[in-house]
Amino acid sequence: MWGVASEPADSYYQARPECTDVPKTRFKIKPGKTLSVRKWQAAFVQEGSLDIGKTLRRIRRGGIHPSIRGEVWEFLLGCYDPMSTFEEREQIRQRRRLQYASWKEECKKMFPVIGSGRFMTAPVITDNGQPNYDPLVLQEINLGTNSNGTDFFKELTSRGPLDKKVVEWLLSLHQIGLDVNRTDRTLVFYEKKENLSKLWDILSVYAWIDKDVGYCQGMSELCSPMIILLEDEADSFWCFERLMRRLRGNFRSTGRSVGVEAQLTHLSSITQIIDPKLHQHLDSVGGGDYLFAIRMLMVQFRREFSFCDSLYLWEMMWALEYDPELFYVYEAHQCGSEKTEGFKGKPKSIRQCGKYERQNMRNGGQSTGGPLPISVFLVASVLKDKSSKLLTEARGLDDVVKILNDMTGNLDAKKTCSGAIKIHRKYLRKAKK
Repeated sequence: MWGVASEPADSYYQARPECTDVPKTRFKIKPGKTLSVRKWQAAFVQEGSLDIGKTLRRIRRGGIHPSIRGEVWEFLLGCYDPMSTFEEREQIRQRRRLQYASWKEECKKMFPVIGSGRFMTAPVITDNGQPNYDPLVLQEINLGTNSNGTDFFKELTSRGPLDKKVVEWLLSLHQIGLDVNRTDRTLVFYEKKENLSKLWDILSVYAWIDKDVGYCQGMSELCSPMIILLEDEADSFWCFERLMRRLRGNFRSTGRSVGVEAQLTHLSSITQIIDPKLHQHLDSVGGGDYLFAIRMLMVQFRREFSFCDSLYLWEMMWALEYDPELFYVYEAHQCGSEKTEGFKGKPKSIRQCGKYERQNMRNGGQSTGGPLPISVFLVASVLKDKSSKLLTEARGLDDVVKILNDMTGNLDAKKTCSGAIKIHRKYLRKAKK
């Protein structure tokens, strides 16, 4: 493969011609480094088990070829056990597709726009659960049949007072629609209304089955790549559901705080240890609570990197913190919950773990509440990289936000990951003292 030119990856995620300010991707498909179709197929033995250790190393070297990204992500996110056979995975896939279809049908009975190829952007009901007879609402509910929005509301109210959970879910549908309408709209893929509708359907079903968290803004940006990479809607849903197992704690709100704030506290501690001068400066300009970093953690750097580079960053993150127990942990707990610490499964081979996970294992794992996600160290890596600029140019919190916003499209995903691993190692070493 020597001498073969790198291939740009932007062509796999085409931008609309009128969107001229879309940042170009830095990720390039590099023969001999990027996980190719050939290398991916060669990683399976005859019955179907996957050499996950070799696959993780290849991903760290050069990412995943866009043509196989979706099916590789299914393993990285814990949808399948790498030691399973082809037949076992097919059985799981079909079972999950039936489960998703059942949940979707349940949602459709409550609100018939689900699965219709349309989506809502106007509030369906009022805060106290009464029908919203606004003409725009009636127009969006109209399914092109003999029934209309008024008929739907008559049927809805005939059931008596709506359950609180049903009211909360119906109230979330228009917010999902508004977010869908502005998610990745620079991409040609979302010029097709059926793709927007698919994104809305998946998020609506997820909001229904996750009774605790439901839907929160930002989830559409996490789900969108799954729709693009996986053709089957149910497969996209399950990839998103597995990603939310990692991240849903960030979205959980107690009324007083949001879950992600705990990670901001850890970020503050890390920066204090790694770059005390920067931490002191951020504190002096009003950024000591690190709230300026919420967006990076909530949507996993989707807005700091180009679309393609954010996918490259995600797969490197997941490869670095890969835990072979993921599949069994997730299967043991119901949909709409997080990874549970203390799971007692088969003893895991360190060779099958990602580099970040291995560092935690060697450290004896674990801060209170389990190891920190690598995303916290990625933010610390970004701040370290911009330390000089922040120290010399940030005179207030607005300056900090502007400097970080100006990074969009100008960050190197691989360099950021390498920096995160170094900071993590240094942090573990210093935290022991």
